[in-house]
Amino acid sequence: MHIPNPVTLVAFAATATLVLTAASSVSQAPTDTKSLRGSIRIDGSSTVFPLTDAVTEEFAKVAPRVNVTVGVSGTGGGFKRFCHGETAIADASRPIAPTELAMTTSAKIEFVEVPIAIDTLCFVVHPKNDWLKSISIELARRIFSEGGPRTWKEVDPSWPDRPIKRYSPGTDSGTFDYFKDAVMGKDGKIRTDISVSEDDNVLVLGVAGDVDAIGFFGIAFYAENVSRLRAVPVIGAAGTPVVPSAATVLDETYPLTRPLFLYVNAKDALRAEVAAYIDFYLTKASDLATEVGCLPLTKDQLAKSTANWVARRTGTQFVKDGKRVEGKFSAIFK
Repeated sequence: MHIPNPVTLVAFAATATLVLTAASSVSQAPTDTKSLRGSIRIDGSSTVFPLTDAVTEEFAKVAPRVNVTVGVSGTGGGFKRFCHGETAIADASRPIAPTELAMTTSAKIEFVEVPIAIDTLCFVVHPKNDWLKSISIELARRIFSEGGPRTWKEVDPSWPDRPIKRYSPGTDSGTFDYFKDAVMGKDGKIRTDISVSEDDNVLVLGVAGDVDAIGFFGIAFYAENVSRLRAVPVIGAAGTPVVPSAATVLDETYPLTRPLFLYVNAKDALRAEVAAYIDFYLTKASDLATEVGCLPLTKDQLAKSTANWVARRTGTQFVKDGKRVEGKFSAIFK
């Protein structure tokens, strides 16, 4: 079921309009999609789920005989199923990790890496939290670290002397993995008294119900709950607070911006129904990304993603010599 977005994302839509590419630049699905039969199993990221679910709903209209099922076991859980050959497509809110790449190699599974949209990790608090005006990566690390402050007052003496309630996606979530890498760092130890859930809606309820709470998840879930939550600006490279927005995400000045992916089993990509589904996904992702609260790829990024899919280019550009490739998405992905 497509998750509707009750919020009109004016800024997102305005900028997204500038970066949409013509459908003609994407490999087109066959004209006889209504005659296609078969099934496609997808699993993975809860962040990517709203977009994949929306695309699947639209695909059913043009290929009604293809049964597409979409699971939400988190990016890590989705990769495990993908590496075991249980799914044709993995939804991922981060690039495949070196250990997961090794699993695909052991299982002799080749894949096509397909970026499909851009997302942003947001820190959120209750709207009545009027003391946390912005947050640096260092402060976020301190708040979520083992041995970190127990109360807001321990962060700043002028803040409330009340316990900090922390909310986080579960450990199988790509958002959690991204948080560990981008915020906690290699040696950061995350505290154990955090409320965790693989369901981001549970996190929304937790933060929205407690003025002393802080949590994080993808911007899509914030966009659906702007009346119940407040996004906390993050201190950027220039030393000033940066609000997550279409402009700051697309120019990569917002520090916690990330691409979203589909990983397609190369053997399954030979199946007509799977090929048609990915072709269709690439023609629809830009429009539907804005609708569900994330951002479309830029025209150049979408062209590269489409070209790699059309060529069935296998492997990942985000792991080299067994290590994750560091840097901005726009610089890495070719």
